[in-house]
Amino acid sequence: MAKELSPELREDLLGVLKTRFEKNKNRHVELEWVNVQAKLEANPEKLWSLDEMESTGGEPDVIGYDEGSGQYIFYDCSAESPQGRRSICYDHEALESRKANKPANSAIEMASDMGIEILTEEQYRQLQQLGKFDSKTSSWVKTPSEIRKLGGAIFCDFRFGRVFTYHNGAESYYAGRAFRGSLRV
Repeated sequence: MAKELSPELREDLLGVLKTRFEKNKNRHVELEWVNVQAKLEANPEKLWSLDEMESTGGEPDVIGYDEGSGQYIFYDCSAESPQGRRSICYDHEALESRKANKPANSAIEMASDMGIEILTEEQYRQLQQLGKFDSKTSSWVKTPSEIRKLGGAIFCDFRFGRVFTYHNGAESYYAGRAFRGSLRV
């Protein structure tokens, strides 16, 4: 089944994205909305993913353009970790390892279901160059396999004027931790 928005939802989402794009020009200097919109309209499944990002509180916005692939890059740009993605563990393996008090989902599984990628630590640091994010919350980031094999996962936040990277058991979850995603269109 194709993941596509109704015409009404598509128009509403494009309006929200255009307003955010114009309000936050510092995130995408020299890019023009008309070109972004044309790319979005040609890729309805990507619009569906952006709607998923929006409906879970991510406030997606264009943060760059990849000349090589000709793709626009969207990141979740909500001030705090997306509200609709909090209280989740890192991945499906971590979710299955919990014997009691399981969270509803995991970051990796949820991102996959949404058609997006979880930010890497490097991407998270890049995002922080565009504003101040996660000053009260934290976000899971893509965990290197050598850490994950040992049962851990990493997350980041912004405190005291800098980005911090921490570790936790992958099965842990907190009301103030979600994940931020990226999408290429």
